Amino acid sequence: MARAVSGLRLWPRPRAPKAPEADRRERHALALPLRLLATACAFVFMVAFAVVLARLTLQPSPASEALTHTNMHPGRSVRAYLDQPALRDAVKQIGGNILLGVPFGVLVPVVAPRTRGPLRVLLLTAVVMLLVEFAQGALITGRAFDIDDVILNTTGALIGYLLLGRRMSRAVHARRARS
Repeated sequence: MARAVSGLRLWPRPRAPKAPEADRRERHALALPLRLLATACAFVFMVAFAVVLARLTLQPSPASEALTHTNMHPGRSVRAYLDQPALRDAVKQIGGNILLGVPFGVLVPVVAPRTRGPLRVLLLTAVVMLLVEFAQGALITGRAFDIDDVILNTTGALIGYLLLGRRMSRAVHARRARS
């Protein structure tokens, strides 16, 4: 029993159980067969995305070997893109790198529900994109490491997560009610 001091309680009253909220969460989750189907589809799309990513980023480009440069300074490549006379080229480079990250932010939380959350999606995307950039810089002819690509890809993944990935993950993998 709580003691009162000047009309104030020393600790709050016990709260009512949150059963209706838990029921509401469970109602929004898909049935198990649909959850398995959605997860399998997301996995297939993730594999397809990985193939596209590999083809776009890990193909040798001997013709541009003389043009490649390693960029370890955030913002340097973006400024170079924006300084180009043709705005179309800048939009293609910046927008393409952002769009390349969007599927990652949409699919990863569905395939791996423990990665749900903006910080986890950001960290996982940054690690994967760093590995891709390291491979480009070290192994692929005519390609180079560019930190701006990692930043733009990670930004795209965050956008994908916030626009669609979070909702899809919540629909497929409902959080369990805490007892």
